[in-house]
Amino acid sequence: MPTLPIPLCGSLVLGFLLVALLRREGRIRLLAVLLGACAAQGAVISLAQHYDIAAFRNVQPVSAAMIPALAWISFQGTAIRGLRWQSDIWHALGPVFALFCLVIAPAWLDGAIPLLYAGYGSAILLTLRHGPDALPRLRLGTGDVPLRIWRIMGLCLIGSAFSDVLIVAAQLAGRSAWQPWIISLFSTGTLILLGALALSDSLTDPDQSPPAPAVRIDDQADDALMARLDQLMTSHRLYLNPDLTLTLLARRLHVPVKQLSAAINRKTGENVSRYINAHRVRAACDSLRQGEAVTSAMLSAGFNTKSNFNREFARIMHMSPSDWARSNAATRQEP
Repeated sequence: MPTLPIPLCGSLVLGFLLVALLRREGRIRLLAVLLGACAAQGAVISLAQHYDIAAFRNVQPVSAAMIPALAWISFQGTAIRGLRWQSDIWHALGPVFALFCLVIAPAWLDGAIPLLYAGYGSAILLTLRHGPDALPRLRLGTGDVPLRIWRIMGLCLIGSAFSDVLIVAAQLAGRSAWQPWIISLFSTGTLILLGALALSDSLTDPDQSPPAPAVRIDDQADDALMARLDQLMTSHRLYLNPDLTLTLLARRLHVPVKQLSAAINRKTGENVSRYINAHRVRAACDSLRQGEAVTSAMLSAGFNTKSNFNREFARIMHMSPSDWARSNAATRQEP
């Protein structure tokens, strides 16, 4: 048994992260719930494994089954379609089944808990295979950062399931003394990583309305929709809004999210983020021509992160923002 309550230390870290999350404006409540659940689970593991309190040993598998379900609900509710109690409530079946196993067939827990983690982690990764357009409720200015964050979260859940495989391997190898270390290190590491990722500014969701259902459209409808979108971009310059999301954009056009995303994909060959970022890069070029600093031009154009701005600028202009600014300044100085 570890001499230090590693999960309890992790729980304290997660508690501080939760306080930091709650003190920020515009944070997503679902992610705060996920972070709070991770903090509570760290404390439960510590009390069950390190202090050997029987009551918490019984609570541990049920509370553990809540983490992957909450991660999935947070993923769906903040990045894709908003919170829907009618469908999301069914994810309580995982913890309920864990409670059933605890009372009726405790041996089943060894397979049920890892399957929950691996299943939800795989579901997140499968959803993300469609790229940034799979996350219509997140800010377009964050680029593919939210995609990477949720992908890591999915891998964390699968990695937690793998820790159970290590426990079985340790038992088969006659190394049962390793089990507390595996539980402490893997569980604490997974919980802290999930909590830290939930704190990312890139996951802030300013919009609270679910997207409308998808409909089938034809090529002429694509052309008409793109004309309306281009007109909206020209007249209202919505791309300058750093909190712009695909959902907000679709609402302004009074069309379903998937219809708008599909039209942009088919007509430009790009995803929505790249379409919007092209407008932002052109706005940044206008600011640079007027002598603004690169950071100022980036922020005024609606970008949230320097890395995304540099990457998108180089993709479109084939050079870095600073090189483009120097080149443009030298051109202006020529007689």
